[in-house]
Amino acid sequence: MSNTLDPILLHHLQEGTVIPAHPLALTADRQLDEARQRLLTRYYIASGAGGMAVGVHSTQFEIRDPQVNLYEPVLRLAVEELSKAAPDRPFLKVAGICGPTEQALKEAILASGLGYDMALLSMGGLAAYSEADLLARTRAVAAIMPVFGFYLQPSVGGRIFSFDFWQAFAAIPNVLAIKVAAFNRYQTLDVMRAVACSPRAKEIALYTGNDDNIIADLLTTYRFQFEGRQVEKSFVGGLLGQWAVWTSKAVDLLQRIKSAKAEGRDQLPAFLSEGVALTDVNAAIFDPAHQFHGCIPGIHEVLRRQGLLAGTWCLNEKEQLSPGQAEEITRVYECYPHLNDDAFVQEFLRQQSL
Repeated sequence: MSNTLDPILLHHLQEGTVIPAHPLALTADRQLDEARQRLLTRYYIASGAGGMAVGVHSTQFEIRDPQVNLYEPVLRLAVEELSKAAPDRPFLKVAGICGPTEQALKEAILASGLGYDMALLSMGGLAAYSEADLLARTRAVAAIMPVFGFYLQPSVGGRIFSFDFWQAFAAIPNVLAIKVAAFNRYQTLDVMRAVACSPRAKEIALYTGNDDNIIADLLTTYRFQFEGRQVEKSFVGGLLGQWAVWTSKAVDLLQRIKSAKAEGRDQLPAFLSEGVALTDVNAAIFDPAHQFHGCIPGIHEVLRRQGLLAGTWCLNEKEQLSPGQAEEITRVYECYPHLNDDAFVQEFLRQQSL
């Protein structure tokens, strides 16, 4: 157990990679479908992802409920599959950590003991905590394992933080990355400016969690004036629920963006058009038309159509596809066939046994 990140993994994190937010595979009676849970992990590894985030929103926060008690089993299954199918490349194991400070510390100790590299620290559901309280909680978790900060949009349980909060957050030793999932340009800008103007700017990797703006986020260099000089910061990768589906295409997309930026090729119009298509896809899957009620079932529906999941069941029986959502997913499938990785999944499944 270590509270530092291996130098190879740190370089990998800072270079930027694809980190899908791992869903939860259930049977029709809402019990853990262990075979398909393992299958999903193998799919992400085979897709070329550079890591995975487990125990996060897409894995369903209800796994922590005492009557469900799936937090430790789900984290353990992912590590076991990774040990069997270890890729010949760096791979980040990110554990979702949430709840009051005492709970967060227990989860961090558990995750670190299982071999996870970083804690994706959620700040949702803590309305009674002040910003100072949340900073103290972050310092406590960071003493156990490296922290991946998380700015979650209010629509799904997050809250809005001040620029001063992010400035102080960036100053915490062992905060090595921040996922920005504010789904809001102003709030995203706060984090980018706070980190860009921080003495730790080069130590902190920024990952987009803005599933509604993935490509534009990855293309953009943010520039600010600070103490008489220009400072810059960019998103280097993504930790996304959207990248829990069609993951091999996400890996290809990030590589194409990196190559275009490195070579100075002007592909902005084409990338921006592709970004609009991906946002349209995300709207169908994440269900903003119904305040994101169907976002997790939407991910499940795509994986079900591909044969990776048996159904769209969630631990919360009320969490189902919204009216018309399945038809919207069909529409974007037909409109943007180049974005799905069905052919890759079919070949992958041919090599698997359930």
